[in-house]
Amino acid sequence: MFKKSTWLHLRIPFSYFLLPVFLFALAVSVNIDPTRLFIVFVALHIFLYPASNGFNSYFDKDTESIGGLKKPPKVTKGLYYMSLVFDVIAIGLGLLISYDFAIMLFVYGLVSKAYSHPIFRLKKYPYTSWLIAGLFQGWFTFLMAYVGLNGFSIDLALQPTILIPGLLSSAILWGSYPMTQIYQHKEDKKRGDVTLSYKLGIRGTFHFTAIVFAIASMGYYFYFANYHSAEYGTHFFIALAPVIGFFTYWYFLVRKNQEKANYTFTMWLNAISATCLNAFFIYFFLDSTQLIQAIQGGF
Repeated sequence: MFKKSTWLHLRIPFSYFLLPVFLFALAVSVNIDPTRLFIVFVALHIFLYPASNGFNSYFDKDTESIGGLKKPPKVTKGLYYMSLVFDVIAIGLGLLISYDFAIMLFVYGLVSKAYSHPIFRLKKYPYTSWLIAGLFQGWFTFLMAYVGLNGFSIDLALQPTILIPGLLSSAILWGSYPMTQIYQHKEDKKRGDVTLSYKLGIRGTFHFTAIVFAIASMGYYFYFANYHSAEYGTHFFIALAPVIGFFTYWYFLVRKNQEKANYTFTMWLNAISATCLNAFFIYFFLDSTQLIQAIQGGF
């Protein structure tokens, strides 16, 4: 259970790519408590997400590159048990905050496991897996983080001011999700998993992502303009400039040589995108809560 391969498959550092949703929820929170903030962060990023990674890796048994692992080692039964232990710890941490938060952690864990478990194997259904993955890693995670960070019940969080940013989180994931599958067509085909990216083809995946990402970005602008300030919408576009630049550069490389639609470029896009979004949401949190002004004022 404590083998090196087990820890590698948990892919704890990969949680960095899912951090923007948590930071967005933090930025719009109104009842922040440092203890809750710490517990929610640890429950999600140190235990819940790695538990899902490990569980799905165990049933996928990939031999080619996967997100966060260029050369995945052979999985063992210990990985399966460790993923369940991580789930239990995440839910236990959730209970320190509220039953609502703990239940949401439990539900997320169940849905994420259905992605690769042979009984359900959502991964082999291109549109269903795309819809559910985006919905739960975006809207549901945003709502879950918001409930945990603020200590609210689920019903109090189901308001337009919370639902809209949650759905925007899903929208941007629906755009980027097929890009995470673009280098796995060969492995997926071998297992009979027809992902959305495989359906779209390599060029089609780029086109699909560009269109959905553009629509989602406009949604973010209108959200900031209507609920906060149009200035944040402008800064959001500026923050995404490196992502758009790299995406465009990669697209033209792939047009010349489809072999460039590989693991390395995918991870670079993920890293750049996550870093830009994380930086923006940290700025948004600090500025909207006037912490920047307080720091500048010497407090």
